[in-house]
Amino acid sequence: MASDEWQVTELTHKEDRLRYLIGELASVAVAFSGGGDSTCLLAVCCEVLGAGRVLALTACSPSLPPEELASARSLAAYLGVSLDVIPTGELNHPAYVRNDEQRCFYCQHERIAAMWEVVQHRGLATLAFGFTADDDSRERPGIQAALERGVRMPLREAMLRKDEVRALALRLGLPTHDKPSLACLASRIPFGEPITAEALTQVAQAEAWLRQEVGLPQVRVRSYHRGTMARLEVETDAIVQVAQQEVRERIVARLRALGFVYVTLDLAGFRSGSMHEGRAAVGGNR
Repeated sequence: MASDEWQVTELTHKEDRLRYLIGELASVAVAFSGGGDSTCLLAVCCEVLGAGRVLALTACSPSLPPEELASARSLAAYLGVSLDVIPTGELNHPAYVRNDEQRCFYCQHERIAAMWEVVQHRGLATLAFGFTADDDSRERPGIQAALERGVRMPLREAMLRKDEVRALALRLGLPTHDKPSLACLASRIPFGEPITAEALTQVAQAEAWLRQEVGLPQVRVRSYHRGTMARLEVETDAIVQVAQQEVRERIVARLRALGFVYVTLDLAGFRSGSMHEGRAAVGGNR
């Protein structure tokens, strides 16, 4: 069997497993960010169970970019499923604000508690998250929080990797099959620097402007020294574009207007989890 045929067959088996796992559920609320993984999970839940037995739940806080909330609303309407937007208060918890290596655990613990209240109020049977087989619980404390609170992870349980979820989304005709990944905004701030609403808003506004006005679909603005220095990560084929004098000057002017004093470009390009790279060298930051 050719490699591509084998991959299609493997994906089909995993999709069948996913549908079987979801079919065992009486009803489900899906934690819904509007990203590729949660959209794929939500879509399959609607197909298997029917939209009337499915609810989308979006946790809303300063760590969620405003345009992503708008996207979640639009995608829920596209899939014909009800959406509840839940304000969450992780910024009220000192353990989250101090931003140590367990930040994601505290964040997810707060969000899951709020979601379970809605699940129970609505009389639903299950809460599900869109973690995949690529999400290693050793590097994702949020997964540990979900496991402790009885959250199901059907994509992960079916051993679907992120690239396979995108392939499945394409097969299902979902508009998010090629959507750039967009992690929680708190991941832009290194461990040890406090998480504040102002810091998250600064990063959100910078990234939104870079996507909309400069045309950079995949970009990260890593914030250091309490929002005085920005390290930009763009895809490697966009580095030349960003370095052009007119574009560079526009970027510097805009980011300085948002409060950054120093604006730098990472020549290694965009990569998920880059804040982990210097953790040992800089005292635990990522």
